[in-house]
Amino acid sequence: MLVALIAAILAAVAPAEAAHLTEQPKKHKVVYHLNEPSVDKARFVLGNIQNHIDGVGGMKNVEAIELVVHGPALRNFLTKDMNPDIKRALDELKSQGVGFEACGNTMKAFSITLEQLPPGTKPLPQGGVVRVMELQEQGYVYIRP
Repeated sequence: MLVALIAAILAAVAPAEAAHLTEQPKKHKVVYHLNEPSVDKARFVLGNIQNHIDGVGGMKNVEAIELVVHGPALRNFLTKDMNPDIKRALDELKSQGVGFEACGNTMKAFSITLEQLPPGTKPLPQGGVVRVMELQEQGYVYIRP
């Protein structure tokens, strides 16, 4: 009787354990938020994003990473004055599929045009903080280094 009970338990557990072993790893959706004006902070955040990608084994394990920039931090991304380290890091991240989004309210307040920002910048007419909220509602993990 005991042997039959153990056999029944093992028969029930084995398929569940096997299914667990064949599951695909969950792909991450992350929004990084930057609003501080420091060039060092911008470099730090871009480095964190690259470390994130490297730490999960590359973009193949990432569904999406978005960088939402607003406030005085956006000035660090004006193409004519961009720090070479920031440009290099941002170009590398964008080439890997990281999205770069700029607050429309900040663009208006600081008289920044889309043409002054890196190619591929997504303007956010609804504002950066609204976009962060929307992404969180879509299941994105919020990170503000």
